[in-house]
Amino acid sequence: MSSTSTDYLTTVRVNAPADVVFDRVTSVEALAAWWSPVTGSGLTGGELRFPMVADQPPLLVRVDEATRPRIVRWTVVECSFMPDWVGTQPTFTITALDGGSCELDFEHRGLNDELECKEMCSRSWDHFIGTSLRELAEGGPGAPNRSPRDLARRAAEQSR
Repeated sequence: MSSTSTDYLTTVRVNAPADVVFDRVTSVEALAAWWSPVTGSGLTGGELRFPMVADQPPLLVRVDEATRPRIVRWTVVECSFMPDWVGTQPTFTITALDGGSCELDFEHRGLNDELECKEMCSRSWDHFIGTSLRELAEGGPGAPNRSPRDLARRAAEQSR
């Protein structure tokens, strides 16, 4: 196996302070506004349950670390609709920049080229992190799972 990581990684500049971005990835209200409805706690040691697919148990993530304002690290514990995600680690690293903005590095450790879902999941993360989370942190509405903008994005991808 090559030493080059193929894990999904994106870097997004956000015109909002690091604390705001941290809150958007740890608050259940904010998570629902940019990604998916959720219950639980986004703080260190918490668990988050995302009911993403009808008639399936929720995606369950354990919050391994939530250190304000710089890092949030999850481990996927249960994911019946995408079993390859179990054991993967979505990780948000937030770096404050000058002028009240920040840079967000989002890495989904374990979401790599060996997984069948890498391409589809990468497109989804590009939307949810690069558009929905960024816009919400900057004061906009977000475009969560199954929202009109998310559905339009999916339809456009399928027609390509």
